[in-house]
Amino acid sequence: MGKTIRADAQSGGDDETPDRQRPYPRVRTFARRGDRMGQTLEKTFEKYKDAYLLDVKRGAGPTMAAEGERLDPRVVFGREAPLIVEVGCGNGEQITHAAALHPENNYLGFEVWLPGVAKIVSSAVRNYDGLPNLKVADVDALQALPILLGEATVHEMWTFFADPWPKTRHHKRRLVAPEFAAIVADLLEDGGRWRLATDWDDYAWQQRDVVESTLGLSNPHVGQRPDVNDPQGQRGGFAPRFDGRVVTAFERRAAREGRDVHDLCVVRLARGSAEEREQAASFQVTACLERLSETEKPAESGFTPSEPWYGADEA
Repeated sequence: MGKTIRADAQSGGDDETPDRQRPYPRVRTFARRGDRMGQTLEKTFEKYKDAYLLDVKRGAGPTMAAEGERLDPRVVFGREAPLIVEVGCGNGEQITHAAALHPENNYLGFEVWLPGVAKIVSSAVRNYDGLPNLKVADVDALQALPILLGEATVHEMWTFFADPWPKTRHHKRRLVAPEFAAIVADLLEDGGRWRLATDWDDYAWQQRDVVESTLGLSNPHVGQRPDVNDPQGQRGGFAPRFDGRVVTAFERRAAREGRDVHDLCVVRLARGSAEEREQAASFQVTACLERLSETEKPAESGFTPSEPWYGADEA
C-alpha cells in the first residue's frame, strides 16, 4: 500500500460534499479546524509523511474511507504485534510517547486535523528519532474503523478527551455513543481493553452508561470511585488513572479550569463465553421490561384523564 496523502484529504470539511454523493446521513463527531501550519512543520511533514501517513482510499467524503478498503496490520507494520488504536490523537503527545516506550506494540492513530497529523509525524521524527511502530490514518474513525479493521484485531482502544460537545443540542455529536461502542466491542480481541478519559462530568457519566450497556463489554470497576455530582448517586464505575496516559494539553487545560478527569477501562468478554451469554440474557430482560413500561396505558394504571380545559363546545 502506498503512503502518499491524497489531495482531497486537504480540502475543506465534509459539508463540501453534496448530500447526493453521501451513502448515508452522517452525524459528524468532530469539528474540522483550519489546515494551516507553520513553514517548519509543513516541511517536516512533507519530508517524512510517507513513513507514517497511510494512503486510505476515500469514499464519498474527504474524511471517509471507501467501502471495501481494508488494512492488514501485519502488512502495514511489517510484523505481527499487539495493535493499539487511538481515536483522536490531537497533537500526538499520547501516541508518540507510548510508541516510543513500548516498541513491542503497533500503534495506529486516527486524526482528521491535518496540522495534528503533521505534529504527530514531526514528534515521531524530532522527539524520538523515528517510530517504525506508528502509523496514522486521517479519516473519520466512526465511519472508517469497521471498514478498515476486522473483528478481534485490536488489543486496546484509546479514546482520551474526545470532543465533549458541551451544548445540549450537540450531544448527538459525541463520539462515545452506542454505535461507536458496538464497533469497539467488535474490533477488540477477547480480553482486550477500551480506555477512556474525559474532563466533562456529564460526558463521563454518559460514557459509563454507554459502555455498561454494550454487549460484550464488561466494566471491572462497577461501583468504584463514585462521583458526588453524579445524578445517579453512588453508582460509580470509574477506573484509576491509566498510568500509561501522559498529561496532555487537554488535561492541563482542564486542571487550569478546575475540571476533574474521569477514567474508564472496560474489558472485552470472551466471545461465546458464559459471561457474554449471561450479559446478553440480562440485556434482553432489561429491554423487555423497558418495552412493557413504554407500552403500558395510563388507563391500565388507574389514571383517569381530566376534561379538556377548552370545553366540549370549543372542540
